[in-house]
Amino acid sequence: MTKYVYSFGEGRADGDISLRDLLGGKGANLAEMSAIGLPVPPGFTLTTAVCREFYDGGGSYPEELSEQFSTALQSLERQMDKGFGDPSNPLLVSVRSGAPSSMPGMMDTVLNIGLNDQTIQGIINQSGDPRFAYDSYRRFIQMYANVVMGLDGDIFEKLLVEKKRCKGVEQDNQLSAEDLKLLAEEFKNSYQQALGSQFPEDPHQQLWGAVSAVFGSWMNQRAVTYRRLNNIPSHWGTAVNVQAMVFGNMGNDCATGVAFTRDPSTGENYFFGEYLVNAQGEDVVAGIRTPQPLNKAKYKDDDLPAMEDVLPGCYRQLVEIRNTLENHYREMQDIEFTIENGKLYMLQTRTGKRTAHAAIRIAVEMVSDNLISEREAVLRVKPEQLEQLLHPSIDPAAEKNIIAKGLPASPGACSGKVVFNADEAEEMNRLKHRVILVRVETSPDDIHGMNAAQGILTARGGMTSHAAVVARGMGKCCVAGCSDLKIDYEKQLLITKSGHTIRRGDIITLDGSAGEVMLGDMPKVQASVSGDFGTLMNWADKYRIMKVRSNADTPHDARVSREFGAEGIGLCRTEHMFFEGDRIQAVREMILSADLAGRQKALQKIMPMQKGDFIGLFREMKGLPVTIRLLDPPLHEFLPQSDNDIADLAHAAGIAFSKVKERVEELHEFNPMLGHRGCRLGITYPEVYDMQVRAIMEAACELVKNEGYEIAPEIMIPLVAHVSELKVLRKNAVRVVEQVLADYAVTVNYQIGTMIELPRAALMADQIAMQADFFSFGTNDLTQTTYGLSRDDAGGFLPSYIDSGIFADDPFVKLDQEGVGQLVKIAADKGRQTIPGLKVGICGEHGGEPSSVAFCHRIGLDYVSCSPYRVPIARLAAAHAALQDE
Repeated sequence: MTKYVYSFGEGRADGDISLRDLLGGKGANLAEMSAIGLPVPPGFTLTTAVCREFYDGGGSYPEELSEQFSTALQSLERQMDKGFGDPSNPLLVSVRSGAPSSMPGMMDTVLNIGLNDQTIQGIINQSGDPRFAYDSYRRFIQMYANVVMGLDGDIFEKLLVEKKRCKGVEQDNQLSAEDLKLLAEEFKNSYQQALGSQFPEDPHQQLWGAVSAVFGSWMNQRAVTYRRLNNIPSHWGTAVNVQAMVFGNMGNDCATGVAFTRDPSTGENYFFGEYLVNAQGEDVVAGIRTPQPLNKAKYKDDDLPAMEDVLPGCYRQLVEIRNTLENHYREMQDIEFTIENGKLYMLQTRTGKRTAHAAIRIAVEMVSDNLISEREAVLRVKPEQLEQLLHPSIDPAAEKNIIAKGLPASPGACSGKVVFNADEAEEMNRLKHRVILVRVETSPDDIHGMNAAQGILTARGGMTSHAAVVARGMGKCCVAGCSDLKIDYEKQLLITKSGHTIRRGDIITLDGSAGEVMLGDMPKVQASVSGDFGTLMNWADKYRIMKVRSNADTPHDARVSREFGAEGIGLCRTEHMFFEGDRIQAVREMILSADLAGRQKALQKIMPMQKGDFIGLFREMKGLPVTIRLLDPPLHEFLPQSDNDIADLAHAAGIAFSKVKERVEELHEFNPMLGHRGCRLGITYPEVYDMQVRAIMEAACELVKNEGYEIAPEIMIPLVAHVSELKVLRKNAVRVVEQVLADYAVTVNYQIGTMIELPRAALMADQIAMQADFFSFGTNDLTQTTYGLSRDDAGGFLPSYIDSGIFADDPFVKLDQEGVGQLVKIAADKGRQTIPGLKVGICGEHGGEPSSVAFCHRIGLDYVSCSPYRVPIARLAAAHAALQDE
């Protein structure tokens, strides 16, 4: 019989961390903590297999589940010496989700299950505190109505706000027991009015309703969005944990809190967290009340007394548990705890979400502390996390106009237009606007807007609030708990304590490292690879096999690439050098020339410019390989299209308007991506490629002869479909190269290769390799030509393909390994059959995407090339791929 239910508690557990896929992260860690003797309220876990069968069976459960569930519940009653539904000695339970991969706040939770008009008296008798009992009851009614029955929580929030207004109080905990009792009745009346049925009094009905709702939340929109953003497969499912309730809201010797064993923003090794006296867990996370610090290490505000002063015994025990967990898991932990009548209980531990800066610092320091190895440290940091470190920070020389201050919840700096709801943030992002999402407090329903925004600003919430935790996990800049702000959703504006009014669409800047909000778009500076970041990257370089180059067209890009660790240039797009200033005029003269002599005259003007560009590139790369792609785009891209611009060109060139207009129309193509471009231009107008090859080789020869450089230029011919094209162009290039070498009387080890970007070229790679010294895959165009998709036009419908699950990912962002990737593998294998040891790499933007880098490693490519700011990501991804192979 399949085991669907696993129990834990009282120093024992049916499972452990090795069963994470089955028990989910929360269930596996509850079992693990129980087994190592930590104080965990007992309970049981319904496995992810139940979730899968729940969905496969249309909402029905496996037959064996009912009996296993009843047995586990009876065991829990014995452990707690209470009865579920017993009016005189009631057991209350919570129902929480727990996927194999952490999804903080994305799925649902129901607390205080088992309360009704009879058991409430038993709770009052047990606790001696009617206020606590009715506070728990009203919370349960609201949570059950919202989570299980789908009622809008605002119905109940309005009743709560009105009750506080009538009583003249501001905080929930200022309401009396009688107030809360009446409020619970009002909640039940509203429930009945909205749903046409009474609030369920049967505890077992409540429990199964909650279990089904939590399993059902696996497919709610925010969970689906989070899984898509974090590449979590939907078939994994979630486990559900049923656990005895412990209460942090029974009085002043009770508390609840969230903590990290190290600072999740900076990685500093100190105990970081917040707590609230006389509260339940959602009060801390939601930011309804201002949380207090665990300790005084970073806080000096006497108005917020630390836990180490208020509950010193529990704090010391929590510190011991912190150390136990870090040594056991050898990883920074995110923990939740409750203190009931002075007794500490652990409700959860999981690997803590952290910023990239924190992840690197923690990994490096744990190596120093002999907790983990260098290999483990490299694998601890996700390559995509490095995006955060490569983003700008506020220029320290800039004059700041600070209008508000909050908590530095997630570091980095960003600017954008203010928006006040998640849907608008997503829509503005689609329209290419950079936005800052401003909320009183965020909730899991805001996940899509948080992802779309550059940064998040909230008026409420602490360092462990939903906004802070999710922003850190996403690598988004966040300023939380900015109480200086008064936010008016209806008027779409915020007012600061300093008197500034910021309206929807106004631009502000956030500094998530300092917790500052500034007017306007502040100047920013780029990051560098140094300190702990440099240490980790040196370790990564030690273990990776593949080389990493960059796509760079200018000396500045080449310099940045070197600073980020590039080992050469994998793609220099020479056409990018044609568009500036007087160069474009010379190119246009060439295109408009009626004969070869006219074209050569124009090319003579361009030649020294190109040569100077290549000298700059070669100097910056200091002897590393530089792959230079000859002219690729169609000629019409260099010509004006409007009549006014055509008239200006005709006047400047001294040519009749009608002649220029005729030439523009002559060069027009219905599908230029598949038209007269790339090697086809080189064959039609060989003088263009001759000029470029001469510029490359003269630049190399001058540096070799005059400055003692070792230059190894790699000349790349684009868009080859047939070996005969490459044969013709290689012969032309060799002729020019040999002539230049003879003129300079030097030796340069050059190579001539091709860009594989058409399916036919991939399939005929064994023939093409006979004329090539290297292959470089242009996966951007190879994706376009394989799919029959235009990268420039597909944005109108690709998002709906991804949202509906037709495509798992955008193929222009992640390499399509099954289709396009197979063409790359076929071409690499066939090329090396002809030329053993043929150098093969990719230069499309996929070269900086971690899963694509891992694929390139698996099929044995020599290098990947990507934009300069993604070089560290590719270096780390290549190291991950090599270490995971081991």
